[in-house]
Amino acid sequence: MCPELPIAMLACTRLGAPHTIVFGGFSAEAVSGRLNDMGAEVLITQDEGWRKGNKVPLKANCDDAMELSPTVRSCLVVRRTGGAVNMKEGRDVYADELLAGLSDDPASCPCEPMDSEDLLYLLYTSGTTAKPKGIVHTTAGYLVGVATTHHYIFDVKPDSVFWCAADIGWVTGHSYIVYGPLCNGTTGVIYEGVPNHPNEERWWEIIERYKVDILYTAPTTIRTHMKWGPQFAQKHDLSSLRLLGTVGEPINPEAWM
Repeated sequence: MCPELPIAMLACTRLGAPHTIVFGGFSAEAVSGRLNDMGAEVLITQDEGWRKGNKVPLKANCDDAMELSPTVRSCLVVRRTGGAVNMKEGRDVYADELLAGLSDDPASCPCEPMDSEDLLYLLYTSGTTAKPKGIVHTTAGYLVGVATTHHYIFDVKPDSVFWCAADIGWVTGHSYIVYGPLCNGTTGVIYEGVPNHPNEERWWEIIERYKVDILYTAPTTIRTHMKWGPQFAQKHDLSSLRLLGTVGEPINPEAWM
């Protein structure tokens, strides 16, 4: 979950090109199923990702997916680890090499006007009980919805630092890491990794360092921190934190308190 992911989402939005984000842990078959259903023509990925200090072969997984996805004609690869990956001539290109020849002038890529009901993005259901379904999110209604809920539910201030500790691959990440905060001009935190790497203090270090005042997470994650014990949080100055939001399931009284 590198910065190039929200950048790519916003680039698609500027061009009027609907996007679908696929969770990085999915198999090649799961990725290809979504690509085929949407009729995707361009796939953006990384050479590799990081998880707990280990490299995750994202491009290799996408290579397998593209073998099953005849509509994909181009693959843009972000150099994340610098690891060697297969690059198919005529299809694959490194993002930095492509961008090197482009102008930085915004006028060279004008924003495409869109109707309010035009498709902004598709996001697929998990597929745990049936074939994944592409959920349609339209341009105006979705953006107004996430901007409004982000502003009022989280009591966002002009100087707020907002951290939604979700994965952008899910709708919470789309809405409250990318579109909601940016529609409101809010400073946001993006974190690539898990809560306990390199240690169980990681979240509290981030909150202290960036003066996060709003944290949005899941009750499951709160219970995990409770299991690890309070000593990790107690090492850090968390005085900036004024609001905690939870999502995904009802929160139990013990975690709430």
